[in-house]
Amino acid sequence: MKKLTQLRRHLLIAGASLLALGGLAGTAAADTKIPLRISTPAVPDDWHAKMWTVFKDSLDKSSPNQFDTQINLNAALFKQGTEPAAMARGNLELSAISAFDIAKMVPEFSIFTAGYVVRDPQHQQKVFNGPIGNELFKTVSEKMDVTILSTAYLGTRQVNLREARNVKTPADLKGVKLRMPGTKEWLFLGEAIGATATPLAFGEVYMGLKTGTIDGQDNPLPTVRAAKFYEVTKQLVLTNHLVDGIFIAISNKTWNALNATQKQNLKAAALAAAQYNNENRIKEEGQIVDFFKQQGLQVTTPDVDAFRKSVQDTYAKSEYAKVWPTGLLERINNTR
Repeated sequence: MKKLTQLRRHLLIAGASLLALGGLAGTAAADTKIPLRISTPAVPDDWHAKMWTVFKDSLDKSSPNQFDTQINLNAALFKQGTEPAAMARGNLELSAISAFDIAKMVPEFSIFTAGYVVRDPQHQQKVFNGPIGNELFKTVSEKMDVTILSTAYLGTRQVNLREARNVKTPADLKGVKLRMPGTKEWLFLGEAIGATATPLAFGEVYMGLKTGTIDGQDNPLPTVRAAKFYEVTKQLVLTNHLVDGIFIAISNKTWNALNATQKQNLKAAALAAAQYNNENRIKEEGQIVDFFKQQGLQVTTPDVDAFRKSVQDTYAKSEYAKVWPTGLLERINNTR
């Protein structure tokens, strides 16, 4: 009987040891997951926030138990604009960076901050998913220590006027005091589309339109609705003068440590995230046009080709174009 009791005790101890080892193995497995911290200033309801969940879900499906993807919204991890430097240092794995961010380190990328370089979201994808994108993204990797995985559509800026007028070409905006963000690049764009560019803080735009301090403003249509500019304006002119994008990017320190399959799955997840964002943002912009019509605004379309030619000619003669590689603008224009 005593021997039987001792045998049971040994079996219990052995079982407990196996359970402990199993727990340690589970902890070790969790610790081997590759951390992917994502920093974004996007708010939860923004498509640019929701796309990261698509990214995470896609990666969890293609690479189960390999990555620990952590989504940090509202600039909770890094302030907007500081993400590229954090990724270069290896302090952050993933973020979505702007053309303006990239142009600070890669001057030739400033071509994508100019008016009428990108025609529409479809053109944007063809440019960045083709040879032009491959060449520029290689330079970005070399100069910024980040690898761009995909391009997400940010929105298209339109002209919003306090009083309706017949706008067909840039000449028809002559004398219009058009509010623009206060940097020299934005003011140059406002002048290039034919208006008198007027710097004004965003928080003062509504009252400026209401009192006539300014004659108009430019923003993507979701911003026009969110800021209720439709209450103090009478017309939207669909100039499409700046098709903007952001770029899902990963730190080279993280990227270079991955194997070929992991890289392939990460890129596929980034493409799925961008596609989700692009489809939903384009759909929202289309619906917003109907909303503005219901609010009584005139929605008109000018001669966009005339605007594009005039603005590109203006940029071609400027200091900005001097850093653009020879022939790049023509290659972008010819991308179909």
